[in-house]
Amino acid sequence: MDTLQSIFWTTLDLPKVEIGWTDPRVNGGRFLDFTTPRYGEPLNVIISNQSDPFILTDAGFRLYYKSIGFSEECLGLHYGHVHKADLGDGDGRKSEHILARQHYFSKWGTCWESIAGGNHFRAWKQNGSEIDTGAWFLAVSKEMDSTKNHMIIPDGYNIGRDLLVEAAASVSHWNGKWWQADVEWRRGLLEPGYKDINHAIAQDGRIAILTVNRL
Repeated sequence: MDTLQSIFWTTLDLPKVEIGWTDPRVNGGRFLDFTTPRYGEPLNVIISNQSDPFILTDAGFRLYYKSIGFSEECLGLHYGHVHKADLGDGDGRKSEHILARQHYFSKWGTCWESIAGGNHFRAWKQNGSEIDTGAWFLAVSKEMDSTKNHMIIPDGYNIGRDLLVEAAASVSHWNGKWWQADVEWRRGLLEPGYKDINHAIAQDGRIAILTVNRL
């Protein structure tokens, strides 16, 4: 057991009924995406379906994540390979729905993130043929610059998640719409440490459940 696992280790909770989302494990899913057939990155933020209904739509979610400092990829071009995730919703392993990067400034801001590195997330919607909660599941991390092939920085899964949660918990706005998220921190859903984690970068096992309220 690595040091982080020995510090934060907790028995994983058995799946149970949740409000606003469904635990992927109830139907064969997991809280890691798939970057390879075995290894993945933690699904460390969930946006509950108890949130503002507008942000549960594709268009509304895009406006919302702009309000907390993210935007689409540089010039609409995708860099890197597509990750998959099994949210236990009946769709099996499905490709990322959205990839958003830190938006440093108003013009071509995500192009700078593609060069200099920064925070980014991949998102999947739990809307499968068997379970359709409409909740968003995010894999958030902070990465290095392009010369390092966008490797995740040390502790980058925890740091990236915490930066996004901090922005969501603050009052944010875009195009005249204002939001603020309530945050619930959960342990026991994701094993801490680096077992099966891409890049073997340890993470603390915490998942942030966000309920994003329209103000």
